Amino acid sequence: METYYWDNQIEYLKKSVSLYYNDDYIKFLVDTVWKIDKPVHIVDFGCGFGHLGLRLLPILPDGSKYTGIDAGAKLIDSAQKMFKGLPYTTEFIIGDIHTIQLEKQYDIAVCHGVLLHMVNPMNVLEKMIRCVKRDGKIISFEPHWISNNASFYFEGIEQSSAIPLGLLQELFERDAKRTGKDGNIGLKLPLYFNRLGLRDVQCRVSDKVNVLDPAIDKEQASMLYDAMQFSHPGDRDPYVRSLLERGMLPEEAERQYEAESYLSEKFSSSTAATYAAGMKITFGTVS
Repeated sequence: METYYWDNQIEYLKKSVSLYYNDDYIKFLVDTVWKIDKPVHIVDFGCGFGHLGLRLLPILPDGSKYTGIDAGAKLIDSAQKMFKGLPYTTEFIIGDIHTIQLEKQYDIAVCHGVLLHMVNPMNVLEKMIRCVKRDGKIISFEPHWISNNASFYFEGIEQSSAIPLGLLQELFERDAKRTGKDGNIGLKLPLYFNRLGLRDVQCRVSDKVNVLDPAIDKEQASMLYDAMQFSHPGDRDPYVRSLLERGMLPEEAERQYEAESYLSEKFSSSTAATYAAGMKITFGTVS
């Protein structure tokens, strides 16, 4: 049986989600923007280890319920363990979000960092809409990769040498054409939501700016460094070949390899840095 990729990325997922949101901003969305003032039943498409449930349930009205769906058995097991003993009503289902059949019983359908990995994200969105009651909400938290990459600052590191944005933008666009998977989907979702018939469509941006400053707070800096680490691309020849296969010209592939090598070597536990992920939070109401 083929190993499900994300089942082996649980620790990475736990570290990375810490970079995206301040809890008070999520509470602001729940209370002031989405105006959720009565118990709701949420279904989470591609729930991973249930981190959205862990963020949302403590600030939702008492009696709210959370159902998480993911194809990863290890992810679902991790989610069940994390919620064990907590005072919330939850259900976790091992299943393929493309094929699972759900009744129209939920008040809100959410997904986080899922649609960028989908060849047919509209199909997933349509399934989310079909399982939500009239006047319920669809909420998607997705990245816009090129703006993410523009939102780093590394003290003492030349930004253009470490993250050549022009090369990356072209690479992301080529990848989307080649594979159908779009890391820049976050800023396209408001248009997709409109075209799927959702009303009152809006998009917000996550507010958290991570400040990594070892000179001021070594413990906080250590945690952020673990979450932000940039791995070395490995041996030059195979990595350059992989970039060529993704549509880069030879000189572009060489420069991208050098940039990733440079950043992995220069970014250390003693580097001061800031990072704003700027996750795009798109939502609309089911007609």
